Amino acid sequence: MTEIIWEELRDAALEEGYFRCKHPSGLEIQVLTKPGYSTSYALFSAKYGSIDTAILSHGGARELPEGTAHFLEHKLFESEDLDAFARFAQTGASANAFTSFERTAYLFSCAAHFDKNLAILLDFVQSPYFTQATVEKEQGIIGQEIRMYQDNPGWEVMFRLLRLLYRRHPVRVDIAGTEESISEITAELLHECYRNFYNLHNMVLCVAGDVAKEAVLQAANALLKPTGGEPAKRRRMPDPEAPAQTYTERRMPVAVPRFMLGWKEALEQPELSEEETVLADLILDALTGECSALYEQLLGQGLINTGFDCEFFSGYDYACSLFGGESKQPKQAAALVEQTLLEASAKGLDAEDFECARKKAYGRLVMEYNDIEDLALRMTDAYFAGNDLFARARALRDVTLEQANGRLRRMFRPGWTALSVILPLEEE
Repeated sequence: MTEIIWEELRDAALEEGYFRCKHPSGLEIQVLTKPGYSTSYALFSAKYGSIDTAILSHGGARELPEGTAHFLEHKLFESEDLDAFARFAQTGASANAFTSFERTAYLFSCAAHFDKNLAILLDFVQSPYFTQATVEKEQGIIGQEIRMYQDNPGWEVMFRLLRLLYRRHPVRVDIAGTEESISEITAELLHECYRNFYNLHNMVLCVAGDVAKEAVLQAANALLKPTGGEPAKRRRMPDPEAPAQTYTERRMPVAVPRFMLGWKEALEQPELSEEETVLADLILDALTGECSALYEQLLGQGLINTGFDCEFFSGYDYACSLFGGESKQPKQAAALVEQTLLEASAKGLDAEDFECARKKAYGRLVMEYNDIEDLALRMTDAYFAGNDLFARARALRDVTLEQANGRLRRMFRPGWTALSVILPLEEE
């Protein structure tokens, strides 16, 4: 077997380090050892999410039903004999999986038998078993899941907003798809998606905890099955126009109206740099966080409660700032947020507010290095973004107020907002 060379990456300021290597099978492996920790965590991920709605080839693109990535995640746990959940239960591990807009991940945490659990993870993710009968059964199960999310006010307010902000980008579609779209999924289609997206060159294994890299490598050498051919490429999906519609509402059984204001950003490149993302997070915290003048004004006027929150939401060919929570006057709350951010964009950030947000974010990041689950997730995110785990820490140490003000002007442009509102059911 080809000699495997581990590369060590360290951050002197954080006093943290981890190892990574490219396995001969094509899989990227990353291990962050935390001596003395009682549990270990492993995350095996593919660069395949709900926004990947086509398989690209030299002959063009094969369109995929919305929700296929999520459907495949559900089916991969099955086998002809014992499903993966039952196998993990025998070792006492806690296992799960998730599909996001941009990736699918399979994971476990355990306090013992790490080697056995890692072997189960590597084995079942590489052993697809789909039949048309089990696919048809799963269509009914996932259909129920889709209806459940449609009855969730928090889920509905967000996806109704995304459908306003984005005219074409598949981020506007529920990760699970629709009942109509999943009815088109077949066992043959799942196998084709698996071959294209679950190529080991398109995946990463991230481990954190009291685990030696040699133990991870031993399991990889025994179980990884090299995959030939090129992994599927992600299709460009630019959506550079301002929202075509700016308001939507739905009545649901809620006690207080819920709102979400979205501010779309026009992207010059499909993906933002780590610095641009960090600056966006700092700007939102400085202008709308719990210590901001806007937050105090909204709270003081009774326009929000303490559940108000903001998020910079970005990925491949999409980026927007989201603000929302409960409000008895959602339109007034959204209007005040919009007005304040436009004014801030014109005059710039207060230096003290920016520095406070930067120090607070760096402090939170330092604390995250005590959470092995969060570390494995961050390692995965960083790898798929083309970064290392410490890129965010470096950015937080280096960004300046001047850079933040330039970023602020690009984030908030007039006419690029939309508002989604969930109202209580009308009284009889």
